Amino acid sequence: MASTLILMRHGKSAYPDGVGDHARPLAPRGHREAALAGDWLRATQPAVDAVRCSTATRTRQTLAATGIDAPVEFTDDIYEANPHTLIELIQLTDDAIGTLLVVGHVPGIPWTAWELAANRESDQATELSRKFPTSALAVLAFDRPWARIDPGTGELTHFHVPR
Repeated sequence: MASTLILMRHGKSAYPDGVGDHARPLAPRGHREAALAGDWLRATQPAVDAVRCSTATRTRQTLAATGIDAPVEFTDDIYEANPHTLIELIQLTDDAIGTLLVVGHVPGIPWTAWELAANRESDQATELSRKFPTSALAVLAFDRPWARIDPGTGELTHFHVPR
């Protein structure tokens, strides 16, 4: 069974006065780059079957800007999550889902991509380890069911920064 995981950092956020971190919206650049990320996903990846998205305003707006039309589960568990928490969440995915998109935050999203990748010497992993900009996407392929996804069991096939 092949599983594809796409980890996406939210788009560039704005910093309006008096707005707490969880409620911060996207900046215009964030909307534009998230839309570009959606275009890239549709052009290069199989259809996204399901999405797990942080409840933060900027992640919800990022997902909306991508135009990805798949069933969505919004969860607080992604906000400020560490790789262990994100991997546990991913492991709960139903095996009928071939491609899962997770939209979240730094540091959880890049650290999880790094943890899951077996090919850490690849050009994509090297680039990812240097910087994981806003709206960036890490795509990992697994040859196992979701419940058996663990650190070092995936192949980082793409690292894309939409600009």
